Amino acid sequence: MSTTVETVSAAARTAPAAVIVAIDGPSGTGKSSTSKAVAAQLGLSYLDTGAQYRAITWWMLNNGIDVQNPAEIATAASKPVIVSGTDPSAPTITVDGEDASGPIRSQEVTSKVSAVSAVPEVRALITELQRSIAREAERGIVVEGRDIGTTVLPDADIKIFLTASPEARAARRSGELKGSDLAATREALVKRDAADSGRKTSPLAKAADAVEVDTTDLTLAQVIECVVTLVGEKQAAK
Repeated sequence: MSTTVETVSAAARTAPAAVIVAIDGPSGTGKSSTSKAVAAQLGLSYLDTGAQYRAITWWMLNNGIDVQNPAEIATAASKPVIVSGTDPSAPTITVDGEDASGPIRSQEVTSKVSAVSAVPEVRALITELQRSIAREAERGIVVEGRDIGTTVLPDADIKIFLTASPEARAARRSGELKGSDLAATREALVKRDAADSGRKTSPLAKAADAVEVDTTDLTLAQVIECVVTLVGEKQAAK
């Protein structure tokens, strides 16, 4: 199901403290920017689950783990200590006490994260970490990722699945990565989609009860407005 932007009422802008919002979708759909803004507007915590998978991938690369060897990855998976800060205005992530927010965005990590995140032992550990963070979020939380509504938090109060055309996603990502080639960026996104959607454990997928929002022709402000509306309407209907 898709949706359009609607006027947000004052009531729709105020979410109860315990609301859990799951926002899934592939790269380049505006997931991170939307999730942070929605959390900030509604006074909720925020969790970027993709950053956690990037963090463990970064640790593996720094510690000489063969990221093409699932058995080696599985053995090392429990070693790093990953801590995520959940303030939407300044989210943080550390690995063994070291700030990893910059390094995890490197091209090397980006190219290897799908392989690491596909390992069942990694997913089990990170999924439990994500659930514990959601449980401890007293104000409620917006959790973004690729399998939040289907696997991590299947009982989330509201599930959103963001989509966009490959062309729109590539253009956005190229804008973020200054000087990157548009065609190469599109190819990388399509390849990442195939890897994430095709993995056996917790693949990228839309939950059956998720609301799909196509962001191709929407501004970021419109997407944020749309999601805030959906959260407010869901809570008002309870």
